Amino acid sequence: MIFKIYCQLLKIGKDLIFLGTDIVSILRIRGIIKKKSNSFLDRIYTQKEQNYCNAKNNSSTHYSGKFAAKEAVKKALLSSNIIQNISLKNIEILNRNDGCPFVKIKNLSINSDSILLSISHTDEFATAVSILKTK
Repeated sequence: MIFKIYCQLLKIGKDLIFLGTDIVSILRIRGIIKKKSNSFLDRIYTQKEQNYCNAKNNSSTHYSGKFAAKEAVKKALLSSNIIQNISLKNIEILNRNDGCPFVKIKNLSINSDSILLSISHTDEFATAVSILKTK
C-alpha cells in the first residue's frame, strides 16, 4: 500500500518523476585527483568536462560538483529502470553560457531536456540533485 501511494505522488499527469541525489567531499575528490591524476580524470570525466573544470581557479570544487551530479543522474536513471547500468563517463555534465548545468547522456536515446539538474557546494562538500521525467 505504501509503495502504491509513493508512485502516485510521483506521477504528474502522464509523467513519472525519478529523483537522484549525491554529496561528495571536495577534499576526497581533490586527493584522488592528486594521487591518480589523469587516470581518474580520464575514466570519469569527458574532455569537455575536464576543460571546463581546469579553466576554473578551484578546479577540484568543480570536479566534485560534476562528480556528485553524475552520481545523482545515475541514481535517477537506475531507479527508473530505463537502464540497468551506466558508466559515469557516459553521463556528461556541461554548462550553458549562464553557468547553468545540463546533462548529455551518451549511448542512450533519452532526451536531455527530460533531466533537470542542480549542483551546489560549500568549501567542504559538493551536492547535486537530479530529476528525471519519463512518460
